[in-house]
Amino acid sequence: MAFYDGLIDSLGLRDWCDKDATDGPMSMAQLLAQASGENDADAAPTPLLETPFPSLDVLHEACPAISQTRDMTTGVENAFLAIKDPLKVVLDPLTQPLSWALDGSLAFFEAVPWFIIIPALLVLTYYACRSLSITAFVAVSFLFLAFIDHYDYAIQTLSIIFVCTIISVLLGVPIGILMARHDTYQKINIPILDMLQTLPTFVYLIPLIFLFSVTESKLYGIAIILYAIVPVIRLTDLGIRLVDQDVIEAADAYGMTDRQKLWGVQIPLALPNIMAGVNQTIMMSLAMVVIASLVSAPGLGVLVLRGIRNLELGVGLVSGFGIVLLAVVLDRTTKAALSRINASTKA
Repeated sequence: MAFYDGLIDSLGLRDWCDKDATDGPMSMAQLLAQASGENDADAAPTPLLETPFPSLDVLHEACPAISQTRDMTTGVENAFLAIKDPLKVVLDPLTQPLSWALDGSLAFFEAVPWFIIIPALLVLTYYACRSLSITAFVAVSFLFLAFIDHYDYAIQTLSIIFVCTIISVLLGVPIGILMARHDTYQKINIPILDMLQTLPTFVYLIPLIFLFSVTESKLYGIAIILYAIVPVIRLTDLGIRLVDQDVIEAADAYGMTDRQKLWGVQIPLALPNIMAGVNQTIMMSLAMVVIASLVSAPGLGVLVLRGIRNLELGVGLVSGFGIVLLAVVLDRTTKAALSRINASTKA
């Protein structure tokens, strides 16, 4: 790194760099250079077009006083570990009801026999969408999953989605309403929602593994909720903001209070957008359930993970098809329910 060595020397920083130099562990490049008998004095100058970007590691080679990238990552890790215990004391009692809800839902769905669960799901589907074709599709899908011995896994996945979706909606809709009614609150939340929506799914699990035991169901529950709550928040905010201002002015003319306008005008007119957010939340919950199988989440994701670990192609493909089938069932049902809501709103 002759270029940066010369730059350090020209700026008069060599004494400062050498003063704080330590005999820490050498990089792989330094070890290879030492093994081959090379040193910085004998090294050929780096061509200008091949000058590396002045990253922390590159500058550290020219000036040992500059920290390396691993020093930054170590600092982040130490900072998280320093607040882990106080954070866990606060989060444990707050999140324990989530564990009870997930465990209770799983126990309930597993305890009720299939000849009660499947008809109940069909009745619920028909009540939501009033479509015989979609109800028949749901029946065929669950009977197929039961026929190939994937019914228990599918029900486990469904129970997790059931709990996480309800909690996401109960938390997301009020947050979306607050964002729609307060511009400052929206500006604060938008960057947070952007981060949650773009953060890779595996990254959600990293801090949670340090905070909670892998055997605790709230570990994967929190990851699923954080990942899936974004659409319902965004679309609730959007739906309320898209309510026609003429309707709001008419409500004001009738002397309606803010609460009356919210429940009697804004939420009913924004319901199609809110239901679209619920649909996306369900889909994202299902996607995250598969990833959460890495941290002991039950369901079809366990079979996918087994197929990957044991190189069992058939197990992975069939269970993957089961997840797709479950996703199509949930998507078609919620979209049919959304169409009914849209039709009733227009009427």
